[in-house]
Amino acid sequence: MQRNIWLAAISVIVVIILLNNSAYYLLTKRVLEQSLRKEMASVAGQIELSLEQSRHGSILFEDQIGRELRAASIAARYALDPDVEKVTNRQLEELSGKLGVSHITLMKRTEGDIVLYKSSDPNEIGQGTKNMKPWFDIFNQLFDRQAVTSGWIGQTLPNFWTGPYETATTDVDSINKWGYCYDGTTNYIIDPFVGYDRLKRYEDITGVSRLIGETLKRNDSLKEISILNPHTFGKGKIETINENGEKRVHILQQPVAYGSYRYKADDDAKLVAEAYATGETVAKEMRIGGERLYKMFIPVKIKNDLLKMTDQNGNKMDSYVLALVSDYGMIQNELNKQFLNMGLIIIAITFLSIVIAVGFMKVYKHSKEKAVRDTQSAYAEEMNQMFLAIRGQRHDFINHVQTIHALAELNKTEELVAYTKELTGEIRAVNDIIHIGNPAVAALVRSKISQAETFKIRFICSFEGLEQLEMGTRTFDLNRVIGNLIDNAFDEVRKMPEEEREVGISGIRREGRLELRVSNRCRDAESVAAAPVFCPGYTTKEDGHQGLGLSIVQSIVDGYKGEIAVRAVSEHTLEFVVYIPL
Repeated sequence: MQRNIWLAAISVIVVIILLNNSAYYLLTKRVLEQSLRKEMASVAGQIELSLEQSRHGSILFEDQIGRELRAASIAARYALDPDVEKVTNRQLEELSGKLGVSHITLMKRTEGDIVLYKSSDPNEIGQGTKNMKPWFDIFNQLFDRQAVTSGWIGQTLPNFWTGPYETATTDVDSINKWGYCYDGTTNYIIDPFVGYDRLKRYEDITGVSRLIGETLKRNDSLKEISILNPHTFGKGKIETINENGEKRVHILQQPVAYGSYRYKADDDAKLVAEAYATGETVAKEMRIGGERLYKMFIPVKIKNDLLKMTDQNGNKMDSYVLALVSDYGMIQNELNKQFLNMGLIIIAITFLSIVIAVGFMKVYKHSKEKAVRDTQSAYAEEMNQMFLAIRGQRHDFINHVQTIHALAELNKTEELVAYTKELTGEIRAVNDIIHIGNPAVAALVRSKISQAETFKIRFICSFEGLEQLEMGTRTFDLNRVIGNLIDNAFDEVRKMPEEEREVGISGIRREGRLELRVSNRCRDAESVAAAPVFCPGYTTKEDGHQGLGLSIVQSIVDGYKGEIAVRAVSEHTLEFVVYIPL
């Protein structure tokens, strides 16, 4: 039985440890994920701010290049003949060198097309533009002296328009920025253009790509930063084919505008679309190439200047998606470390708890055995006294019979009645004690009867159903309750004359509980019943009593979740009532 109890206790401890570890693991994981998410969101906010500043700087720098192209166009208009037929390619080559541009091309309007007619770049000569959308529409608007209304990103100045840096139609490996000027004084559009080298140097120093690189260096947990075009991401490169059959990639429509895209997953396109459509950050844990990663897609809206990004149809966009990839393995490593530390702590606490529990069980077992021994010892002593009393009665039986015979012969009726009355009372008292049922309680009552005889107290006892009460701790505590209540009653009635000294005790077991009643005569029962008699230290005695008896009784009763009360039965009778569940 004891072994089963220990197995059950150990099983409960193991289950508690497992539940505690699981709850701790999940809670810590959640906290670390929230911390990582907040950290990434904070980094994203810093990146957004820095990107905006860098983007504004790039826009201003590119606009300055656009104004320089317009100035070069005006200078070329004064240097060249208004008739395109009278201008030579050699003149354009020399003029482009003087004006500091890569090349100058003159565009002539023909029936149904606008042709790159003369140029310092031989690759451009003879190239038509009717299939170049939306540039062909813009060229016609310039020739017609109309305001440029194309939705394509660009910079409009008087009689001038310039687009963003783009790959060249005639040279798909070249990135240039073109300016287009026409004021009606010539029969051609002046088209100076410059290469990407100048803007690239600027962006290498202060641009977005440099910012992304520096951010990755400063954050160990960040693996990758990307600026994505939500319209073209996942759809491959947007390309057109020129007249020579060469594929031309459009910079403004690239799926990855800045940064890199090395950590690819099948769900990325769907997550980017979700973030862009809802305007809410989307995050997901995933495993790529054996690495556990945490991806976050953050939609960023541009409030002021136009974004240098278009959709697949060439329409302007005012938002993009910032993608951050973080090392989720760092969270797992931290979790493993925390889990190990917690496991060691739990093991130590569990071991200590088991040691304490074993010690407590030993103390409890020793206390229980001691209580049984004390009760049995008291019972044996009192039973010996009871047996001695019975043996004494039997020893004196002949004497009592002779006395009764002599009184009868002498016809001493009154003396005979008094003598037999005293004799039968003693025999009845002993028999009543024997019939109590519980040996320990019987032994205690026998000792209290002896005290009552000594103190000249009339002591009335009545018990029923105690034979079903087992010996052990409960009986030991019951005797403590009975003993303290009787002692308290004896102390109270000893203050009174002998003829008024009366104490009664009754005990009955019924309805699953034990009911005890102890009553005694009292000078002022009502005032005593209203006093805090169960408080430690309270006493009405003057002979050194500490006032602990009734408080001990209440603590024992409370320990068994029982009830105790005191009441005035009459003006001079006080009664204590105790209910103890069994």
